[in-house]
Amino acid sequence: MTRKILDNTRIHPAIASEVGGNADYRHTVDEVEKAIDAHAIVIVGMNHNPFPKKARELLDAEGIAYHYMEYGNYFSEWKRRGALKMWSGWQTFPMIFVKGQLVGGFADLKQLVLSGELRKQLA
Repeated sequence: MTRKILDNTRIHPAIASEVGGNADYRHTVDEVEKAIDAHAIVIVGMNHNPFPKKARELLDAEGIAYHYMEYGNYFSEWKRRGALKMWSGWQTFPMIFVKGQLVGGFADLKQLVLSGELRKQLA
């Protein structure tokens, strides 16, 4: 399914530079794209959220290597996380990528681990 994007004609010129065009936010997406190209598993999270930590603990317990990226907390870097949410379409953290594919969050990762599917994807 293709996500719908607000047409540029519906964005007032005074805010156009803030909508999807800010280089700082594009840089955040570029960072994550580079990481998912370079690592088999990437966890994108935020501080003070227990679910990115649970995802890391789960993979640590399984002895599975991953790359972790953290973008602020509930009080900071929300615009950068917003850019990631708009880019991926996934609205919560963590965002977990396996071999370049978004697989979901902690509960989705846990199901992949318990079913043995994660190890199959990594093989």
